[in-house]
Amino acid sequence: MKAAVLKSFGSPLAIEEAADPVLGTGEVIVDVIATRVLSYMNEVFSGARNYALDLPIIPGPGGIGRVRAIGPDATKLSVGDWVFCDPTVRSRDDAAAPDIALQGLTAPGAGAMRLQQHFRHGSFAEQMRVPTENVKRLGTIASEDATRWCALGTLLVPYGGFLAASLQPGETVLVSGATGNFGSAAVSVALAMGAACVVAPGRNDKILADLVRRFGDRVKPVKLSGNEDHDRESMKRAAPGPIDCVLDIMPPSVSTNVVRAAIMTVRPNGRVVLMGGVGMAGGAGLELPYPWIMRNCISIHGVWMYPPDAASRLIALVRAGLLRLEEYEATAFDLDHANEAVAHAAANGGPFKLTVIRP
Repeated sequence: MKAAVLKSFGSPLAIEEAADPVLGTGEVIVDVIATRVLSYMNEVFSGARNYALDLPIIPGPGGIGRVRAIGPDATKLSVGDWVFCDPTVRSRDDAAAPDIALQGLTAPGAGAMRLQQHFRHGSFAEQMRVPTENVKRLGTIASEDATRWCALGTLLVPYGGFLAASLQPGETVLVSGATGNFGSAAVSVALAMGAACVVAPGRNDKILADLVRRFGDRVKPVKLSGNEDHDRESMKRAAPGPIDCVLDIMPPSVSTNVVRAAIMTVRPNGRVVLMGGVGMAGGAGLELPYPWIMRNCISIHGVWMYPPDAASRLIALVRAGLLRLEEYEATAFDLDHANEAVAHAAANGGPFKLTVIRP
């Protein structure tokens, strides 16, 4: 099969022939039709993000494809099924605290690296081998629609955060980082889950206005000034009532003051979900007042990715018409132009934009 291979950090992907994956028990072979290129893939490949990858490797976190072969433990899948390949691979021998690797992207920790050494290669290839439980049926789709279905990989991340927070229909949500790629996805997911209102703070007037244009007056934009106390009060005033849940999905480059201002808008007995990058690039960590957390009974959830059943549940939201993949503008490249796709993703990583490789 043809594949894009990362042989060393800082070098371009090599487009070459690789061995076809070999099916084992508990595994599925999928023909990759479309796969998302993350906006920061160039930083992963350069080594700047310091992601744990045992090279050489075929990168690519998940994707959309059709089942080529199934193992003896698959009872619902059939050859030819359209599927989403979930990149979040979990060890199977400790359900309470599994090791987790992101197939084709990173493996933090010794246990996760052992997973990567087996489920080694990702989706920048014509075929990939995936754990059976990570293959989620989509139902019938047209081949050209596979490109936009790649948005599932982005939408799933904030969806996992809202599931952890037990977001309920009719609640008011604040998305800290609403003008980013994952943050704008969080706005759409919260509304699809029935949020009555989403407070969307940010500094980019154009993107804030676009969120309102897309989703209507259930989105309450707030222009941030950079003053922590002022911004906190502005966000509270924008909400029609108490803020039930705050999701932080800010990137590593953002000041902790901005993150803290948003978190501390939540009501007493409210929930906070931390999914962002504070402290990941060095610098100060996030400081929150112990008395405020304790006296206001604030629940704080640290969430990385999402539970195993999240993809199937999110697919159901799309199929019901509650979550619109049509919001996404996609640009597709073939596998021979994988390096151009990585460069394009880095330059075009805004809200509701997708860069996709179609092997």
